[in-house]
Amino acid sequence: MSTEKTAFSRRSFLKATALAGGGMLLSFSWLASCAPKGAAALAMPEEWFEINGYLKIGDNGVVTIMSPNPEIGQNVKTSMPMLVAEELDVDWKNVIVEQAPLDTKAFTHQIAGGSTSLSVGWIPLRTAGAAARLMLITAAAQQWGVDVGELTTKEGIIYHEASGKQMGYGEIAAAAAKIEVPAEIPLKEIKDFKIIGTAKKNVDGKKIVTGKPLFGLDYREDNMKYAMIIHPPAFGMRMKSYDAAEAKQMPGISDVIEVENYLPEQAKGFFDFSAFTKLIAVVGSSTWEVLQAKKAVKVVWEEAPAEKMAMSFFGRNTEMVIPAGLESTPAYQALMNEKGAKTGNIARKDGNPDLAFKNAAKILERSYTAPFLAHNTMEPMNFFAEVTEDRARMIGPIQTPEFMETAIAERFNLPKEKVDIMMTRQGGGFGRRLYGHWMLEAGVISQKIKAPVKLIYTREDDMTSGTYRPAYQAYYKAAIDENNNVTALLVRAGGMAESCLFPNRFPAGAIDNYQAEDWSVDTNVSTGAFRAPRSNFMSAAEQSFLDELAELVGKDPIDFRLELLEKAKAKYPEWDRKVNDYDPDRYAAVLKLVREKANWDSPKPGVSRGVAAYFCHSSYSANVVEITRKNGLPVIEKVYCAMDCGLVVNREGATNMVEGGAVDGIGQAMYGQLTMQNGVPDQDNFHKYRQIRHTEAPKAIEVHFVESQIDPTGLGEPPFPSVMGALANALYQANGKRYYDQPFSKVGLEKL
Repeated sequence: MSTEKTAFSRRSFLKATALAGGGMLLSFSWLASCAPKGAAALAMPEEWFEINGYLKIGDNGVVTIMSPNPEIGQNVKTSMPMLVAEELDVDWKNVIVEQAPLDTKAFTHQIAGGSTSLSVGWIPLRTAGAAARLMLITAAAQQWGVDVGELTTKEGIIYHEASGKQMGYGEIAAAAAKIEVPAEIPLKEIKDFKIIGTAKKNVDGKKIVTGKPLFGLDYREDNMKYAMIIHPPAFGMRMKSYDAAEAKQMPGISDVIEVENYLPEQAKGFFDFSAFTKLIAVVGSSTWEVLQAKKAVKVVWEEAPAEKMAMSFFGRNTEMVIPAGLESTPAYQALMNEKGAKTGNIARKDGNPDLAFKNAAKILERSYTAPFLAHNTMEPMNFFAEVTEDRARMIGPIQTPEFMETAIAERFNLPKEKVDIMMTRQGGGFGRRLYGHWMLEAGVISQKIKAPVKLIYTREDDMTSGTYRPAYQAYYKAAIDENNNVTALLVRAGGMAESCLFPNRFPAGAIDNYQAEDWSVDTNVSTGAFRAPRSNFMSAAEQSFLDELAELVGKDPIDFRLELLEKAKAKYPEWDRKVNDYDPDRYAAVLKLVREKANWDSPKPGVSRGVAAYFCHSSYSANVVEITRKNGLPVIEKVYCAMDCGLVVNREGATNMVEGGAVDGIGQAMYGQLTMQNGVPDQDNFHKYRQIRHTEAPKAIEVHFVESQIDPTGLGEPPFPSVMGALANALYQANGKRYYDQPFSKVGLEKL
């Protein structure tokens, strides 16, 4: 049994008998006094987000756990309270979970991003539950006049075996609220877990399928107005003037106004970016009336000049360059080809790659590309706002509420304590809702019309003025000697407007002569985080290249990867994240597990198979994709998934996450693309932007987890990238054609 020191301050742990009829209310700022340390801290990615919440125990024994993190479908609203409930030792049937509002005094860094919710909250959330349990049994011990060590708990009941006494948590909750917070709190051993590691249903599942109002689009108030925006028709353009006379005369329309979301002088954080800052808003009594009036507004547009925008990247000051001009897909592809053909910034260099390439018996060179991708969340962007002179009240779906609180406070010149943000459940995020410019737009509209308003983006609004996954390109080059040994590897990767390179990921450290280079190209197309940022392209490129390299040296693709991992382990017997991001043992484990479960060493007649494995967000994923043919087209029969995400908290939620990642990854690799002509996106709705369909999804997905006692690592993003490479390699086995450019569908799937 381990113990955690609490050192809770008044701010981080408040308690009160605040429930009707008596009870216990514990308010935690859990990470303020219980942050991960040592190796756990080193294992965290750059995006460091803290987790908090409330715990209430009623006099009837019902426990309410407030979930502070935004819920975007990753099921943290179920899994995070499970950590608290485990250490509290309460019956899960008696737990109620509620979404907490933004509260920067009680909480810190409430965010959905980076796949860090469980990894960061693992110790603090458990400590919170354990602290409450210890206070409860201490109060019971005092009432019964016995030693605390004589008491045990089970499913919300306190037992004194010697006397046969027992009482429920609700009976002693009020007294427990008066107990001093323990200085040290024992945590359970993993072998004693009863809730963590089991399968629990989504706490909102029934509400979702029965249509209960959980999402931002569901929210409404009796006196609110509806608003929609008109944005420039092309990236690189801005509004010059507009005429709304006709629109203002249409039924139900109350106003047409100019909106500026971010002011030029406003300090901007990493997520404070919008391609279009000056917009037109149409306000009325219903969405239909507003939608019709949008068409009647006459706007004159002009090309925007180049500009530079100062931003703060998590405390590091940086400058975003936004060039002038109207970009088109062929032009930016040519520019990327030009940049990618030249030596980039050398991010890592091991050995002497130049000499190894000079002495090579064979050289393999390949380039891979991927286009812009739109997030296309099922729930379009929306937010409710009521902004007055002295307060801003905001309600809706956002992944970064605390960051947006800062932006709203600065935009409306309000102290943060006058900004109220209530989070609703979100119909998808995938990174799109990290950038909350539409919150500011809703606030500006409300402030100008002096009324509460609900801003709603149409699908076309979001798809043509969104924040996209950058377009990427990667070049790989490998040297092979006369004995078919790989002696050198070069990777050069970049994109618009960021590089996708991870210089210290596999196979870095596994090849003596290794060089990693990066580059980037400025663009005025707004880009940002997309599920598994950068990994969502590099995995497919890297794993496709390794597959082709394995074939060239005459080795089984799994054996080839395992051999490279053994070389990395031999070269660096003590894993050091400062040298290599990945742990070769954990990496090898998922490959071995997927090999076993897919029965890889026994070929299946009529079935083509591909394998891939990848590391990101501190977790490891491996896939085998099985394909058959029907009428010349590929049919994905089955996907095998092996995951090492540390200890699995919720088996059902985790399995669902991996299944969804597999379907999403296959769909994006096969069909996803957003192209441009003179700054105008070619795809503006789903009839043009191809998504995977039900009939194209895998017929079966089999998920397996490496049994682990390592603290939980990321899971929202890691299942997404690796399946893309496995799909590309399976398609090659089916038709002998390598797929270097995404989406794969544009290069002739019908030729299988």
